[in-house]
Amino acid sequence: MAFGIKREELNRWKKAVSEGEIAFLTHFWLDPRFPGMTTVTKVGCSDLHRLADWCRVHGLPPERIHNRPPFPHFDLIGPRQPEILRLEGQWEQLRRFNLL
Repeated sequence: MAFGIKREELNRWKKAVSEGEIAFLTHFWLDPRFPGMTTVTKVGCSDLHRLADWCRVHGLPPERIHNRPPFPHFDLIGPRQPEILRLEGQWEQLRRFNLL
């Protein structure tokens, strides 16, 4: 279950993904399969090659990309999430979701 994002944020993310940009959308999230995890960052890009390259740069497995047109994305969760958000300069999301 996702919560903590506004429609405007989601629409900006969708637009960026559709335009082939690497886009980040963090939200609160609860899933019993991942106890203790309370946020997820959707890293999206409609250019699957670019998204796969982004995954490899960060040591993430491209085969875990959710190829769900029109918004393919990689779910970034766990200890790597804040580390990668810092590397990507996503400071507002880090602060907002207490990931610093």
